[in-house]
Order: sequence, then structure tokens, then C-alpha cells
Amino acid sequence: MRRRHRWGQFDFKYSPYLYVSPFFILFALVGLFPLIYTFVVSINDWDLLGGAGEWVGLDNYVAEISSPLFWNSLFNTFSIFLLSAIPQLLVATFIAAILDHNIRAKTFWRMSVLIPYVVTPVAVTLIFSSAFDEKYGLINNLLQTINIDPVAWKSEVIPSHLAIATMVNWRWTGYNALILLAAMQAVPRELHESAAIDGAGSLRRFFAITLPSIRPTMIFVVITATIGGLQIFTEPKLFNPSSSVPGGPEREYQTTVLYLWDLAFNRGDFGRASAVAWMLFLIIILIGLINFFLSGSIASSSEGGSRKNRRQQRRAHKHAVQMAQSKIASNRMSGSNVTAGEKGGESHE
Repeated sequence: MRRRHRWGQFDFKYSPYLYVSPFFILFALVGLFPLIYTFVVSINDWDLLGGAGEWVGLDNYVAEISSPLFWNSLFNTFSIFLLSAIPQLLVATFIAAILDHNIRAKTFWRMSVLIPYVVTPVAVTLIFSSAFDEKYGLINNLLQTINIDPVAWKSEVIPSHLAIATMVNWRWTGYNALILLAAMQAVPRELHESAAIDGAGSLRRFFAITLPSIRPTMIFVVITATIGGLQIFTEPKLFNPSSSVPGGPEREYQTTVLYLWDLAFNRGDFGRASAVAWMLFLIIILIGLINFFLSGSIASSSEGGSRKNRRQQRRAHKHAVQMAQSKIASNRMSGSNVTAGEKGGESHE
């Protein structure tokens, strides 16, 4: 019995660590070790064929910070992100609000918005690359039918960013809409019923109840979209396969990860490519810290808002109970008056 008791205590204390250990072991092998090894490469003059060279310290970081190509890639990355994330969030919220209602064949529509996410990024990029072709593309042909000049989608900065952002929006809007839909369905329906009793319309309930309730989820969607936008590679890489320079003839849409790939595999400079990777990693960490502080402030505001909603719900419930009681009392009074009148008529007869 004593041995069983000790084994039970050991199982209760240490078995959870055993259950979660596969994730951390896998993360250490394919995540943490490559990250540390990349930092080691970044402080050396590392060649693709020659391997490790002499130790250079932070010279690779200094060289990239002073390189206009690095800042050009960073500008392109954030420009494509802003052109994709803002419309994506607005459209995803609108779609989620529509799907949150009791519409016909709602399961079909919810599965339909996820179809673009299932399609592989390579296929999406090839289709959109053909559609945005400057000579024979579908988009320019449609523009010419309404007497608009063709747009240089693959050789100008803003048009190329818009075309790539369109690809990103088409693939990720439905995915984010389903995440927001799950958050909307978690909002208690009693809050909407209480607001409806107070006379609030559907639009007022959406902005006063739904949006404040899903604010943490919306922050999560924004941060994940930011991280994905900073790591965008497939779309700009395959957008113009005929270009000898990755990211356009004049690097119009060369993102940071594409610039990193060009440094490593076209120029063979793994040291500077690893430095770019680590700077990108630090930018993502900075965004993660911003997300942490935003989530803390939003959680406190959401808690205050939920308390206010609960108070409104209690007041609405109390008001409804009082109205029901007064209605029952009035019905009883009218019934008693009718009965008394009938009795009075019988006695008179």
C-alpha cells in the first residue's frame, strides 16, 4: 500500500510533464536549435559552399542595416501587409457577422468560405499571376473593355503590392472569418435579448455588444496576420517567374524573406542572410510584446464591459418580470370585475 501511494504521488506530480514533453522535445529539435544555429551563422562570414569562415561579430548586422535593399524589402513587406490585413479584417468581420445569423444552408456557406484556404499557395499564385499578366491577363482585358489603360501589375510598386495583397486576401479572409465567427457564437445570447428588450437594433447590438466581446480574438487575428505577412514568400516569389531578379525587375515587391532567400541561395552569403533572419525574428518578438500589452488592456476593458452588460441584463430581466406581474395583476382585476358584474346582474334579476 505504501508503494502504491508513492507511485500515485509520483504519477500525479510528474506525469503531466511527461505528456507535454513530446512537444518541447520536437520544438527543441526543429525550432530552438535552428534558431541558435542561425545566430551562430550570422556572426560568421559563412559561405554556401565553403562553410564557416572567420568570425565577424555584428558586421553582418551593420552591413544589412546600412543596405538600402534591406530597407526596401522591409518597406515592401509592411506595405503588402497593410494592403492585405486591413481589408481582410474588415471583410472577415462582415462575413462572420452574416454567418452568425440564422441563414439557410449555413453549414454550406461556412464550409465555402474555407475553400480558398484549402487551395495550395503555389496554385493560387500561379492563377493570380496569369490573371494579373500585363499583356494577356484577365484583369487588364477587363479594364480595356471599360476604356481604362492597362496597369503594369508586375513592374510598378503599388500595383504589384495590390495584386499580391489580393492573393493574400483571397486565401486568408475565409479562414479569419471562421475564427471570428467562433468568437461571435461564444457571446451570450442573453446580452442580445436584453439589448433588444431595451430597444436596441441589430446594428447597435453589433457595435455595442458583439465587437467589444470579440476584441481579444480580433487582436489575435491581427497579430497572426502580421506574423504571416512578415513571413510572406510564396506569393512574391512566384508572382513573376520570368523575372531574373527575385521580387520584380527593380525589386518592386521583394519582401524580407525573399531578400533573405536571395542572399543565401543566389549570392551564397549565409552570414548576412542569417542576420536578416534574426532581425526579422526580433521584429516579430516586438510585435508579440505589443500584442501582450494590448491583450492585457483589452482584457481589463472587456471585463468592465461584461460587468456593465450583466448589470443591464439584470435590470432588463427585472423590468420584464415587473411588466409580466403587472399584466397578470391587471388580468386578474379585469376578471374579478367581470365576475362581480355577472353576480350583480343575477341578484338584480
